[in-house]
Parts: sequence; structure tokens; C-alpha cells
Amino acid sequence: MSNVVVIGAQWGDEGKGKIVDFLAKDADIIARYQGGNNAGHSIVVGNEKYIFHLIPSGILYPEKKCIIGNGVVISPRVLFDEIDDLRKRGIYINSNLYVSDRAHLIMPYHLLIESNDEMLRGSKKIGTTGRGIGPAYVDKAGRLGIRVGDLLDFDTFKGKLDLNLAMKARFLDKSEDWIKSTRLEIIEEYKGYAEKMKPFIADTSFILYEAIKSGKNVVFEGAQATLLDIDFGTYPYCTSSNPTAGGVCVGLGIGPTMIDKVMGIAKAYTTRVGEGPFPTEMLTDMNEKVRQKGQEFGATTGRPRRCGWFDAVAVRYSVRINGFSSIALTKLDVLDELDHINVCVGYKYQSKTITEFPGQLNELENVEPIYELMDGWCNDISDIREYNNLPENAKKYVEKISQLLKTKIEFIAVGPRRDQIIAV
Repeated sequence: MSNVVVIGAQWGDEGKGKIVDFLAKDADIIARYQGGNNAGHSIVVGNEKYIFHLIPSGILYPEKKCIIGNGVVISPRVLFDEIDDLRKRGIYINSNLYVSDRAHLIMPYHLLIESNDEMLRGSKKIGTTGRGIGPAYVDKAGRLGIRVGDLLDFDTFKGKLDLNLAMKARFLDKSEDWIKSTRLEIIEEYKGYAEKMKPFIADTSFILYEAIKSGKNVVFEGAQATLLDIDFGTYPYCTSSNPTAGGVCVGLGIGPTMIDKVMGIAKAYTTRVGEGPFPTEMLTDMNEKVRQKGQEFGATTGRPRRCGWFDAVAVRYSVRINGFSSIALTKLDVLDELDHINVCVGYKYQSKTITEFPGQLNELENVEPIYELMDGWCNDISDIREYNNLPENAKKYVEKISQLLKTKIEFIAVGPRRDQIIAV
């Protein structure tokens, strides 16, 4: 195995956690490079389902090292709730987990700011998870952020907190009493986190550098997805970080020459959570049918996902942005019961046919998908483990997608369990 990046090729929820878990068995380190607890990576092992928000999806292998990189924004409460829950379920978490000293902390006022922002946006709300992710990244870019390493010197932490509270009070129109009471609450809460966090804090960039130089294998785990990237996603209906391949280097402190392979993860159809344009969104009845069959409800928020047909224009754009070496196609089994399946091969915009994903929101909002109709296979494929044993129409569907993307399909997932993967 080599050093592999795992990246969502659509609007998230593609099954990245499942593929990371699958690849992790042959890796030495699994490293998360961006996002926060707005992620929800699900893994099913036997009858057990695990959902990871901050901890890398390789944690189920106790002998592997797991790293939360500097590009991640961390809610200490969520992190330790997740650790406690996993420990109660018998998962070992101790010297196998490292947290970057340069990662930024999500503070209670970040959640307040995000709620306030969404309310002020009204009908133009983003549809965020409400976890304070965006405001934490705003503070990072604005050089106001409080970092994990600041917990090691609590006087430094308090000094940064005082500056933030003064500025946030002005922004939120809060009183001096709010500053005092909030300060006391945060200091009491985060002093406890400082002690609990200390054993995990490390210079994770150095750990990764030394490991890769010594020949260790790494899986780099992204959260969210390409079409939610702050630069290349459907801005402003996107996340606040770079889930794309370019985010790996800055999110973990490694050079691009240390990456050997970039694997895109795409569903055999498309989903989206929250607001924003979605050209291939299905009509209501089909939308609900696929949602129920695929259990398309957010692992973080529980919100129902919007469902659509496979959009080759959008995923081909992801191939270009990330330079995918290959694709893992997930949830093919969800389409088992359909007689016919649409594949979007282009868009119509103002009577013109376009085959490139538009960069401007007003254009994307007004495109009409051009579909190619394919026959379904109407067979349960969830127990199939060999590509040649798939129904002929299922193979034709996979091959059509590969042809449209000009990219090899390397794996196919035919169910949520760890063992439900076909190597192509």
C-alpha cells in the first residue's frame, strides 16, 4: 500500500468512513486533515454501527495511529464525548490518538455566532450543522483563534479568551455582565479539557514526516466533499475549509510529494444536505424512495438528505480538481429495485449544452440536466463479492460511469457493512 488520500467527490455523505476503514487495515496511520464535528463518518462492523465526528475512521484498529491534524477545528466537548462513548464500547483510545497542537478550538461563542448568522440570513441561510465550524475558521483566518497548544499554557489561553470575548460582545451586542459570566464558564470548562487533552497533544506534522520517511503507510481522511470546498464548491453553500486534495498538505503539514494516490468516493447516485443548487435532484416520490432505501439521513444532524441521479458533470469536475487516481463507487445496492436509472451526462443552459461544471451559482441554479436512461438490474446485489458476478446491467452502469469520468472504478460498495466491498 502507499499513502492514499480519501476525498468525497460529491456533496458529502458518500461513504468515506467505510472506505477509510477498509483501507486502514493495510495502513500504519490514519490522519484527518480538515473540517470539524460537522462530519459524520459511519462504519458498520457486524451488528455494531460506529459514527465518527472528529476521531479518524481507523480508530477501530487499536494498533494503528490516528491523527487529528492542524487543519481540523476541534470542539473539546465533542471530542471527549466521542472518546468516552467509544471506550464504553470497548474501543482502545490512548497512545494511538494524537491531536495537533496547531489545531484550532471551537469555543461556545462560535455556536452562538453561527446561530445568529443563520437567523440574519433568513431565506438565504446556508443550512449549516450549527456546530460553530464556520466561525471557528473565521477566527483562524482573522488571527483571533485559540489553538489546542494554548491549553498547555493556561495564562496564554485566558489572554486570548479575554480579547475574543471583548470583540464578540461588541459583535453580538452583549453586555459587560455577559463577558464576565461567559469568561468564568469557559475558564472552568476548558481548564478541565486542558488536563484531559494534554496526553494527546503533539507536533503531528513531525510525526507524519518521520513515519512517511521511514516507509510507513498513511491514509489521509477528508471530511465533507469537493462540491462543498470553500474555493471550488457551490459557494456560499459550502463548508469553511478545503476538503479537496490541496487541503491535505496545509491541513497536516506535509509536502505534496508524500502523497502517492488520490481516491475519490462517489455514490452511485447523488445526495445533498442543506441549501444550495442540486441539478439532478429527483422528483418527490423517487426522492423519498431512494432516501428510505439508502437511509439517507444525516449522521451528524439526522436531517433527511436530498437525493438525485448520478451527476457525471459534477463528479468529472471533482476528478479535475483533485486529480483522482481512482474512484470508489458506493451504495450501488440502493438502486437494486429500479427498472430504469438516469445518468446526467451534461447540462442545458440558455439553450446551450455545457459539459463543464459552472463556477457561478446563478448559472448552476438554472441548468437543466441532460439524462441518459439506463436499464436497471432489479436484483439484490448486497451479497455479491466478485465484480464478474454482478448483473450485466449493474456492470454496464459502473462501466458507463467510469467512461464518463475517464477514471478507473477501483472499489464498489454494495452495503453498509465492512465486508460489503467489491474490488474491480
